[in-house]
Amino acid sequence: MEESRLPPGQYVPRGRPVIHYGRVPAFRPETWDFRVFGATASGEQYRFTWPDFERLPRTNVIADFHCVTKFSLMGNEWGGVRPAAILEAAPPDPGVSHVMIWAEYGYSANLRMSDLTAPGTLFATDLDDKPISADRGFPLRIVVPHLYAWKSVKWVRAIEYLVEDRRGFWEERGYHNIADPWLEQRYSYQEEPGEGPP
Repeated sequence: MEESRLPPGQYVPRGRPVIHYGRVPAFRPETWDFRVFGATASGEQYRFTWPDFERLPRTNVIADFHCVTKFSLMGNEWGGVRPAAILEAAPPDPGVSHVMIWAEYGYSANLRMSDLTAPGTLFATDLDDKPISADRGFPLRIVVPHLYAWKSVKWVRAIEYLVEDRRGFWEERGYHNIADPWLEQRYSYQEEPGEGPP
């Protein structure tokens, strides 16, 4: 069954490898916040403290996780907040087509709105009924299981609503703008017309 869920070129490793860029940030709940800005419906910026975020409706998602370095972690149980809850609390302008997910140290990844609102996408705080470990993104990461895992940003701090696409951190450094593992969209030279910003 796992083989049928593996995208081309992927393998299931022993254990759960952890890969990230840069150092692991410290979590300070008294100063941590989550912001929503850019093309909001109201024109205002929204700010959620850690207690605010913890009060948002929670759910669990079981999803696979596909790293562009070719390993896949199968059947992970993530707990957290669906993007729909944030979109309801901080509505986007009707013209928003993409979002930029911002993390600690200015790291970012862009997503189409359809990827943000896909059924498996989650702002995750837990993995297998326990808080995510610091090196896996505690206190908050986004999980976008149908895309390569660099889109599943760790240590998330903000969403920026965009009315046109813009490349994030790895996309500016040669990674594919969309990142569909079933199409092996690993690198920007593979992009077809319309798959990246003009």
